[in-house]
Amino acid sequence: MRTLRKSPLVRRSAPGTVINHGLLLLLAFLTFFPLYNIVVVSLTGPAKIAAANGLSVIPHDFSFATYLTLIQVPKVMRGLFNALYITAAGVLVNMTLTCLAAYALSRPRLPGKGLFMVFIIVTMIFEGGLIPDFLLMKDLRLLNKYWSVILYKAVNAYYLIIMIRFFEEVPISLIEAGKMDGVTETRTLFSIVLPVSKAGVATVSLFYCVFHWNEYFRAMIYLTNPDKWPLQVVLRELIVSGDKAAFIGALNYLKYEVGAAQVDMKALKAGVIILAILPILLLYPILLRYFSKGALSGAVKE
Repeated sequence: MRTLRKSPLVRRSAPGTVINHGLLLLLAFLTFFPLYNIVVVSLTGPAKIAAANGLSVIPHDFSFATYLTLIQVPKVMRGLFNALYITAAGVLVNMTLTCLAAYALSRPRLPGKGLFMVFIIVTMIFEGGLIPDFLLMKDLRLLNKYWSVILYKAVNAYYLIIMIRFFEEVPISLIEAGKMDGVTETRTLFSIVLPVSKAGVATVSLFYCVFHWNEYFRAMIYLTNPDKWPLQVVLRELIVSGDKAAFIGALNYLKYEVGAAQVDMKALKAGVIILAILPILLLYPILLRYFSKGALSGAVKE
């Protein structure tokens, strides 16, 4: 009776799998540990913060003193509100304009469609730059207003192309059935195309959301009033200046229930970083299932 010999590929698969898994675990650790260490530092008590370093894995003298101080700092909470407002309004404007443009450009019989696509691709390669954008905002009288940041890249050419591809995947039979029932183009978009393209809408919305939330450079230039700064600009000010009294406010330095004078600067920086990334981390799980569907859309043909 003959015995089947294992293929060399089968024999090598187990060691190869172990190596791949080991490398992936190492990359996951290198990615996760710095964030975890920042959390540890932010939760370390003021009396033990000097013992915290880049290798700390357990908070010394566990305490919420850093966060209790930060939520009482006006510029931090105001910056968090500003960032949420700019992100929410920006995503609403972005998705409205992107979906309208993507629906028009996804129609196969659109006159001049090729010319429009060339124009969009050119804007992806050649951008106007900061100075023309600044002069435009100045001419529109939008400097030191939230709209100067919200309207920046109101339509991202790359995300627009992604949205066009999603809309092109909608079965033409659904659109034709709607037209036979007398449905207008606007209702076709909002009642047929968008519900079918939930994965694409969620994916592009997530991209826009991360873009607006992380944007600080334009906000730092366009918004001259510190009361309008998003949290990312506040974080930059804290890191660059390194002045705890100026950051918290000299008049309020000793007024807080948790003495701000006792909170270490390193802990304050760690706490603001966590506050700056927490909303996006909470948003990812909500949109992740749609993002996964969008990433795999069209990958397999049945």
